[in-house]
Amino acid sequence: MKLLVNGEQSSVDVKTLYELVEQYKINQQLVVTEVDGLIIGQEERTQFELKEGMKIELVHFVGGG
Repeated sequence: MKLLVNGEQSSVDVKTLYELVEQYKINQQLVVTEVDGLIIGQEERTQFELKEGMKIELVHFVGGG
């Protein structure tokens, strides 16, 4: 399936938003997910099914100083 992830075209073999976050190896607790302009909460990701062409933003927090 082709998705637009953080502004870049990506071909992925996932069904849910949870699986997409896992594929990018991002900690589920440290990421904010937005799909087509809507924020999807952490508890909803396992059931949120992705569809061809969706625009997804993954914003994660990193430590530093």
